[in-house]
Amino acid sequence: MNKPAARSVDRHALVGPPDLWAMKRTFQFEFLTSHGLRTDHRLLDIGCGTLRGGIPFIEYLEPGHYVGIEARAEVLDEGRKELMDAGLEYKRPLLIHASDPAQVQLEVPVDIAWAFSVLFHMPDEVVDAYLGLVASGLTDGGYFYANVNLGDRHEGEWQGFPVLWRSWEFYERLAASHRLAMSDVGRLNELGHRSGSFSQDQQMMLRFTRKSQVD
Repeated sequence: MNKPAARSVDRHALVGPPDLWAMKRTFQFEFLTSHGLRTDHRLLDIGCGTLRGGIPFIEYLEPGHYVGIEARAEVLDEGRKELMDAGLEYKRPLLIHASDPAQVQLEVPVDIAWAFSVLFHMPDEVVDAYLGLVASGLTDGGYFYANVNLGDRHEGEWQGFPVLWRSWEFYERLAASHRLAMSDVGRLNELGHRSGSFSQDQQMMLRFTRKSQVD
């Protein structure tokens, strides 16, 4: 009787502390829907993992309107199981395994791109490449939201990935190189994220828009 629950906990642990799974899933959905995500929008979820945030988005959006990219094949396989368990295969999400953003080509522009707790696990060149993908793939009037660690701290590690702290100027410079304008939306704790971890709750949510929208 306990095996399904055990498998669920193991799956949750692939993308963070299992006890924060539900909070982080709810936060993602409530943040994007309160910032304009509509059912007819197309959403790009960078670092979709096991679909912790993806499942409510897939359920909410029209069929075929969710695109998730994940670098770890085994993690994305667990995401497909999560999709099956939720009975949402009929929504036809596009789930892409790609460790290199250069491997990804978006066939249809997206209205909102989302990278929750992933940019600070990426080397500089991968962040740069994803900003390029977003810049070329956003619709006019579209947005890209991503939370980041701002500041100068000792770098750590999580499940083999680095945990990087970077400056505001780093992200602003990369954004400008792809003709993206950048602004801050607020600290996660100000936006409803309650993890019990000061460093997590103090992360900054950034918003990127195509410069043609603001020139």
